Amino acid sequence: TNLKKNKSIMKLAILATLAASAVAFAPAQVAQTSTALNAFEDALGAQKPLGFFDPLGLVADGNEAKFDRLRYVELKHGRVAMLAVVGYLIEKAGIRLPGAISYDGTTFADIPDGFAALSAIPDAGLFQLFAFIGFLETFVMKDITGGEFVGDFRNGFIDYGWDTFDEDTQIEKRAIELNQGRAAMMGILALMVHEKLGVSLIPDLSELL
Repeated sequence: TNLKKNKSIMKLAILATLAASAVAFAPAQVAQTSTALNAFEDALGAQKPLGFFDPLGLVADGNEAKFDRLRYVELKHGRVAMLAVVGYLIEKAGIRLPGAISYDGTTFADIPDGFAALSAIPDAGLFQLFAFIGFLETFVMKDITGGEFVGDFRNGFIDYGWDTFDEDTQIEKRAIELNQGRAAMMGILALMVHEKLGVSLIPDLSELL
């Protein structure tokens, strides 16, 4: 029943992945893909073993503005995903803020982890949560003053010594952030999917404590 259903879902996911990957080998895309490879093969994030990897041909035309837009979105999603993974692990560990989350006496400790938290948080709390996210999206997580590179959200306010690094160190740190963000996007997706499947990726360490 559920096991067969889960296996069917996994088979469909694998087929969809294979179909998407096949796009990169379509004969009609050879010339365009070559153009994009020449344009972005040395771009930040084009690292071994894959190098420049664009199986869907999203920047096959070599459009720099489109590439910068996609990189901007990739960086922002990666940063959000890194926060999401940390938050997920903290809640899974049972760590909660002290005190009450609402006037009806509901405490932070009463809120479960994972998807179940959405139905346990009072409506007013959800409104505040999404309002805060909207505030960050509108006023904080954006390039207002014109940064040095795509994803530079310092806006002349937060620096943390960035300007003290040499150029090679800055590029290395940007590459690390990009790769960590990519890993976090896959990580939080895997955590959510496995939670829905009822198979936790996080080992139970309670017996060892």
